[in-house]
Amino acid sequence: MTEPTTAYTPPAVWQWNQANGGRFASINRPVAGPTHDKELPVGRHPLQLYSLGTPNGVKVTVMLEELLALGHVGAEYDAWLIRINEGDQFGSGFVSVNPNSKIPALLDRSNPEQPVRVFESGAILMYLAEKFGALLPPEPARRAECLSWLFWQMGSAPFLGGGFGHFYAYAPFKIEYAIDRYAMEVKRQMDVLNRRLAEHEYLAGADYTVADIAAWPWYGLLAKGQLYEAGEFLQVHEYTHVLRWAEQIARRPAVQRGRKVNRTFGAPESQLHERHDASDFDTRTQDKLSPAA
Repeated sequence: MTEPTTAYTPPAVWQWNQANGGRFASINRPVAGPTHDKELPVGRHPLQLYSLGTPNGVKVTVMLEELLALGHVGAEYDAWLIRINEGDQFGSGFVSVNPNSKIPALLDRSNPEQPVRVFESGAILMYLAEKFGALLPPEPARRAECLSWLFWQMGSAPFLGGGFGHFYAYAPFKIEYAIDRYAMEVKRQMDVLNRRLAEHEYLAGADYTVADIAAWPWYGLLAKGQLYEAGEFLQVHEYTHVLRWAEQIARRPAVQRGRKVNRTFGAPESQLHERHDASDFDTRTQDKLSPAA
């Protein structure tokens, strides 16, 4: 087992070691609240999204693009980039929308006198589904199935991201026990999905819903070997039904658009740092902007 050179015995009282290493050590802290004053920008649409193109952020941009594809013109939105590695999530304006300082955060200014803040990606998906009456079944039994899978994703993904992803890809040193523990759990989760999708086209049944929109950016990309470069390690090709589902959803035009929004990595043509109009997909991706812009 690969361990740090010095065995660790927890002290009686934990103390914050700011130099504890790891990819996100510079922004991790044990307290909440803003670190600096910074108001959030506001665009011309009622829906203002403050996010980044991580899996949790992609859930919301895909949802909004799917709503627009269904003809819900009220789902037009401004997507503002929050660079979490630079601490944007700790600005006073962002904290006022999400006191937990995590992306994504949504401000619905349909009534500018009484804007509605929504944080946590699952809550945002539910809010939008109910606001527009779409992608969430109204019939009680089907709705319950959909919400069960939505909340399954919300409870399970931290083991994939904060657990497996952190120790496999981001921790300052490799700990065999931690990687094995979370790899086992991620493979169990993939098996849960694989068994479900062996019997149903989508997670909630025959229809594409918010449950699929929530799960795809995490488990769909994992199945396609696009998360943490861990496809071979986790043998994701074994989950054939998850892969079928992942590829089916990846072909949806709204998903392809949503995945580009607030994305700051990958091929330049796949990055639309901010989205304020549907035409931005044709004119404002990074491959179309000069370095000065």
